[in-house]
Amino acid sequence: MISVDSLTVEFGSRALFKDISFQINEKDRIALMGKNGAGKSTLLKILAGVEKPTRGNVGYPKDTVIAYLPQHLMTEDGRTVREEASQAFAHLFAMEEQINELNKQLETRTDYDSPEYYKIIEDVSTLSEKFYSIDLTHFEADVEKTLLGLGFKREELDKPTSEFSGGWRMRIELAKMLLKNPDVLLLDEPTNHLDIDSIQWLEEFLVENGKAVVVISHDRAFVDKITTRTIEVTMGRIYDYKVNYSQYLELRKERRAQQQKQYEDQQKMIAETKDFIERFKGTYSKTLQVQSRVRMLEKLEIIEVDEEDTSALRLKFPPAPRSGNYPVIASEVSKSYGAKNIFNEASFTIERGEKVAFVGRNGEGKSTMVKCIMDEITDYTGKLTIGHNVQIGYFAQNEASLMNESLSVYQTVDDVTPLELKSNTKNLLGAFMFSGDDIDKKVKVLSGGERTRLAMIKLLLQPVNLLILDEPTNHLDLKTKDILKNALLDFEGTVIVVSHDRDFLNGLVTKVYEFGGGKVTEHLEDINGFLRKKKLESLQEIERKQ
Repeated sequence: MISVDSLTVEFGSRALFKDISFQINEKDRIALMGKNGAGKSTLLKILAGVEKPTRGNVGYPKDTVIAYLPQHLMTEDGRTVREEASQAFAHLFAMEEQINELNKQLETRTDYDSPEYYKIIEDVSTLSEKFYSIDLTHFEADVEKTLLGLGFKREELDKPTSEFSGGWRMRIELAKMLLKNPDVLLLDEPTNHLDIDSIQWLEEFLVENGKAVVVISHDRAFVDKITTRTIEVTMGRIYDYKVNYSQYLELRKERRAQQQKQYEDQQKMIAETKDFIERFKGTYSKTLQVQSRVRMLEKLEIIEVDEEDTSALRLKFPPAPRSGNYPVIASEVSKSYGAKNIFNEASFTIERGEKVAFVGRNGEGKSTMVKCIMDEITDYTGKLTIGHNVQIGYFAQNEASLMNESLSVYQTVDDVTPLELKSNTKNLLGAFMFSGDDIDKKVKVLSGGERTRLAMIKLLLQPVNLLILDEPTNHLDLKTKDILKNALLDFEGTVIVVSHDRDFLNGLVTKVYEFGGGKVTEHLEDINGFLRKKKLESLQEIERKQ
C-alpha cells in the first residue's frame, strides 16, 4: 500500500538514515522502535508527507487516506468538542455542497448540448458516486461514540475546546484521525494523554478496525497488544521483524550476538593476515601471496555491530528516614468544585513501605487527592492524617513544564541543590545523562524526556520517605522507565503512583485505588488483577443493561 524506496535523510554531513526501503501493507500494525534521536519521528513525518527526504521516494495508490497524529499538537479554538471532532468529515460536507452547487447549475442553464453542460453532468456523476458510496447516515453517532471511548463525558461534548487542557485537545485530534477511517494511521506517542480505560478502548479499536497502523510509543503493553510487526531504526538503517515488541527484543538480542561473533572472527582473521604480510613482505617466494592478502584487506567490508544505547540513567533514591506506621490515613474525605462532586467520603489507609497506584479516568480526582495529601488543597471535608515524621517527595504531572525555560540545565539543578551537595552537582547531572555541553543547554531546547529527567533530579536532593509521583513516565523511553521502576522497587519508603502505564505499574504496586463516579474504591491486588476484575465487571454491566 505504501512503498518506501531508498529513503535518505541528511543533516549537514550526518545521515540520519541512508537508502532504507520497506513496504507498509494493508492491515499491518507496525511499531517503529529505536533509541532517542534515531529518526523515528522524522520517518513518521516523511510517511505523512509533512517533511521531505533528502533523497528517495514514498509512493502510495491514488485516493489513499493517511491520518497523522504528531506528538505535540493544539486544536484550534472556536468550536465545541463535538464540532471539532466532526471536522473529520469536513471534506465530505464540502463535496456535498459542491454536488448541490453543480445540480443548481444544471437546473438553471439552457445550453443542453454544449461541452460545458456535459462536463457538469460528468462532474456531478463522478462526485455523487464517490459521495454516496460513503455511509454518512450515522456520522453523529460515530462522533459521539469515539469521543466517549476516548474519555469525554456526554455533557462535555458541547463545551468549547478552549475549556480543555492540551492533553484533552490531543484526544479530540485523535478522535478526528480515527473518524476519518484512514487507510493508514500514523501515531506518535498516542497514549501520553490517555487514561487506562481510554488506552484499552484505543487498543480494541486499532485491532478490530483492520486498517494499517504505524506507531511510536513508549508504552510497552500498548505496543505489544496492537502491533504485529516491528521496524527498528538504528545507525542509519532499519531492521524489519514480523513480530511484536517483546519477540523483537529477543530476536534483536540474537542478531547482535551473531554480529558480535562475526565481528570477532573477522578481526581475528584481519590480525592473522596482517601478521602474515608483516612476516613475509621481504620474502621473494611469498610475494604473490603477500600481494593477494594486501588486496583482500583493501576490499574487505568491515562487519559492524549495531550500536546499543549505552547511555543509562543511574538512579538510586537516598535511604528513606523511618516514618510512622501509617503515612496516610483518609477518613470520609470529600471534595467538590461548585456543584461537581469529585469524590465523596473517601476512606483508606496506606501503610509504611506500601507501593500503591491511583488509577481512573482523567478528571475523576486522582490529582486532586494528591493535592489534598500535599496540603495544596485544604477546603475538603473529612479528615486526612499524615503520619509521624512523613517527609514527602512530589513529582507533579506538569513538573517538566513548570521549569524556567531561560535557565541552563546546570543552573536549574544548582539553584535547588542544598549547600552541602553543590560540589556534587555535575556528578548528579551525569547520572541523569547530562554531561559535557549538555549541562549548558537551555531548558527550552530540551525534549520531553530530557525535561522529565531534569525534573526528577529534585526528588534525589532531599531524603524522603513518601514519594508521590503523578504520571512520571510521560516522555520517558522504555529503558529509562525500567530504571525508574527498579529504583522505586528498591526504595524502602512508601510510594503513591498516579499512572495509566500498565507495564510500569505491573510488578511495582500491590494495591490499587480506583477513582470514579465520585468514589474511591480500594482493590487489594496488583494492576493485572485489577484489570481482569474490571473487564469482568464491565461485561456484567453490559448484560445488566441489556
